[in-house]
Amino acid sequence: MGFTRHTAALVTIAITGLAPAATSAAAASASSVPGTAPAAKGCIRMTATIPVGTNPAGVAVDPKTNTVYVTNNPSNTVTVIDGKTDTVTATIPLGAPIGAPVGIAANPKTNTIYVANAGDNTVSVISGKTNTVTATIPVGNNPFGAAADPKTNTVYVTNFHGNRVSVISGKTNTETARIHVGRTPSGVAADPKTHTAYVTNQNDNTVSVLAPCPR
Repeated sequence: MGFTRHTAALVTIAITGLAPAATSAAAASASSVPGTAPAAKGCIRMTATIPVGTNPAGVAVDPKTNTVYVTNNPSNTVTVIDGKTDTVTATIPLGAPIGAPVGIAANPKTNTIYVANAGDNTVSVISGKTNTVTATIPVGNNPFGAAADPKTNTVYVTNFHGNRVSVISGKTNTETARIHVGRTPSGVAADPKTHTAYVTNQNDNTVSVLAPCPR
């Protein structure tokens, strides 16, 4: 274990009945060693590295099925990962020759995944049950980010070069609205409790808030 004279002295003190003093001295000695620190509560560490496709861009998780979905931008594919085993279980081709998928969102209530294809201005709809593309939805210019509200079965997709957000009905797989936001919208997140979406506008330094219309 690499005992030093100082360590041996501390052990001797503890044996002779001065344990509190030894404990304090040992703690001080340990904290002074470079590269060591007390274990943090709620520690997070890397447990695995999973090979996927080329240039992975977006990631989404379905907590109900413990499944992870990753977009591979130039490969025009989505990698499916089993969250329990950290292994790739499928690679889904999106079919678009210049799809360039970026953002991705999962609806755990319907087990459906939505992929924003920046290259051809579409959103691919994937069944989490069959790992196949079930629909392709035309949206605005350069779709980038995606978010889903599972309670309303609504999907929000930012159109980076269109300064719009496409609102998609998960029930009909159609675009129901295209809302003007700030310049070059990229990220989007949806709050399923308030049914509000938040959009980051890259060239405006702003966030647009999309809320349900009052009844």
